[in-house]
Amino acid sequence: MKLRFWLVGVVTGMALLQASAVYAYKTEVVVKAENKDDFTAVVAAVHQQMQSGGRYEFVDQNERQKIDASFADMQSLFDKYGTVAQMDQNTKVQLFNDQEAVNAILTRRDDKRLVCESVAPIGSHIPRTTCRTYREIELERSQTQQMQQQMLQVNTPRGGKG
Repeated sequence: MKLRFWLVGVVTGMALLQASAVYAYKTEVVVKAENKDDFTAVVAAVHQQMQSGGRYEFVDQNERQKIDASFADMQSLFDKYGTVAQMDQNTKVQLFNDQEAVNAILTRRDDKRLVCESVAPIGSHIPRTTCRTYREIELERSQTQQMQQQMLQVNTPRGGKG
């Protein structure tokens, strides 16, 4: 009887250990700076990575505007105080919130972010988990849209009488 409880405990412990390994994912902090010079370097690096071929190239125009607005707010705080250590508590909270807003957008649009989904293949009821990077998903989406546009152009009559 004790062996049975011990076995159940081991199986439960292994399941919890496995689950914690899956959820022990820490997101990378992209925007964080302690002083004005560090902040300027971070802004330049992020803008560079938002260009075509960069890590954050899939950030859309609306999100770019939000990022730039947050950067402008943070820049004004660093212009006024110089370093985080010189900021009062309310200013630190404002800086933190701006950083979190930018980091949330960049994390969501990170081309290296792994996206997994569980889908049952055609002809089967047994789902399979497939994982792809955000870049792979976006490139596939873009290629599909281009193919659809090409098909529409080929199938559209060109003003002739038919």
